[in-house]
Formats: sequence, C-alpha cells, structure tokens
Amino acid sequence: MSETSDTQAGGDAIQTVSLSFFRFAPGFDRVWAFTQMGAARWAMSRLPGLGFWKLCGSGTGEGFTPRPNWGVYAILATWPDLEAAERQTAEAPVFRRYHDHAEEAMTVFLSTTSVRGRWSGREPFEVTEAARPGPVAALTRATIRPTRARAFWGAGPDISDVIGADPNVRFKIGIGEVPWLRQVTFSIWPDTSAMARFARGDGPHGRAIRAVREGGWFSEELYARFRVRSVRGTWEGRNPVADLEIAA
Repeated sequence: MSETSDTQAGGDAIQTVSLSFFRFAPGFDRVWAFTQMGAARWAMSRLPGLGFWKLCGSGTGEGFTPRPNWGVYAILATWPDLEAAERQTAEAPVFRRYHDHAEEAMTVFLSTTSVRGRWSGREPFEVTEAARPGPVAALTRATIRPTRARAFWGAGPDISDVIGADPNVRFKIGIGEVPWLRQVTFSIWPDTSAMARFARGDGPHGRAIRAVREGGWFSEELYARFRVRSVRGTWEGRNPVADLEIAA
C-alpha cells in the first residue's frame, strides 16, 4: 500500500470504506460461505473500530440481478482510517476465515466523495474529500418495494447487461443483503468522466433512473461515489486498477 498517512490537516482521521469480495469453489467452502451470512454477524459486530457494515451475497449479472450467485460473497465496512481498514480486513479472525476458505479475494479501499440517501435508515458514509484524478467507484443501494418488484426486475437485467458492455468499466458486480428486495451495484471506473458518461447517458441506465423517480420503485435508496485509494488482491486473476495512477 502506498499511503501511510490518513489524517486531514487538522489531525482528524479520515473514514475509509472497505469492500471485500470472496469467491468460493463448489462444495464445502461454498456451503460454509452461505452459512456465514448468519454465523459471521456475531464476530463482525465485535470488531474494534468497525462502524457501519453489511454481509452480502451476490447476483449472476453485473448490476442489479434477481439470480443469486452462490459462489461469491462480499463484506462492506467503514473504518476510522485506512490503516485500521487494511489491518482488520487482513488480520481480524472473521476476515481470515473468509480468506482461508476462498479461492480468490479482493478488497477495495475507498474514500467517499459524494453520497445521498440512507441505508437501513442510516447515513453510513462520510464525505471526506473532493473528487480528484484517478480511478473512482460508484455504489447504488436500494430497497425495492415488494409491490413494484416485478416492474423493476423487468428493467434490471437490461441495466446489468449494459454495465458489462461498457468498455470503460474496470470492475462491476451486483450484491445484496436480501435477494430480490435489497440490492447493491458496485463498479470501478478509470476516472469520473467515464463514469459520468455511463450514468448520465440516454441508455438503459439513464432510462431506469427516470423510471425510478417516476414509478416509486424504491422505499429507500443510496447513491455514493468514491475515490479508489488502493486495491488488495485480484478478481478473475487481475487487479482492476493496476495500470492506473492513484493520487496520494
């Protein structure tokens, strides 16, 4: 990791968001990972320095998707600073167990540049800096109204397909707390311009955003943008930002 200092000018620690992804082989390890959606909660809740956190499963697509992927799971967490995030996601017993069982793992360390909305009634992310050159990430989280779920999933797969088809996206995944109703999309882009072109265009993503506003699909939603501070590990054999310059 290139950054060793994680304080603002006044000496206050800067919140760091970690998002860890784990891939499990079929068989025992995959069954173990599924049980951790419940079993790991006790250990997570007792981690020193841990703020907001969520255990998530994943979908088979690259955005919101109704089809579960039983081989991939994720842990989202907030920490008081980068040093705590790096240490705990590598050394805490609950994270070590995930790493021991996984055949591949990657953790993305992030600083929030903008956020609006709530997650489980909370405002989990603190805006700690302005956007700057280098790789960025986008996270969208929503609770889908049960009465609107069918209409939403009629559009969701189209969104998933178009994210994956965009040549600029470096990493993309759909995860979620509750299948079909509480969904998260996360993507990494080389810079803010590439991300903005996708989000604001007149393609499926832009049309879906308008449909959400007009149709009241979500009972709760959160949109966040981040600076990618570092990435540890690989996904599908590669680090998605290895060739990009990350500002100190």
